[in-house]
Amino acid sequence: MNSREEALQRTEKEILAEKAATLGRAGERLEALLRLCAELREDLGRAPEIAREAVLARYRDARRRALEARHTLIIQREAIGLRNHRLVDQQFPEPPALR
Repeated sequence: MNSREEALQRTEKEILAEKAATLGRAGERLEALLRLCAELREDLGRAPEIAREAVLARYRDARRRALEARHTLIIQREAIGLRNHRLVDQQFPEPPALR
């Protein structure tokens, strides 16, 4: 193998590694936001009536950010050729909308 082919292989490996790392970071961001949603949902159940609106507003904001992060993860998966998102649905279910 010549040096040009070796360089191409190294570059391809770097690209694959970066794609995997990017996908991992997107999953970690989503996971953190889903944890926050779960915590805020629990807080909402314990919050006194006077504080419920503030906690609910924080939950809705965290949910919006989680849905955006989930969408970003799906886009990144599609960009690398992963079209079946059943695993995303199972591992990262959408947080429920609360009223």
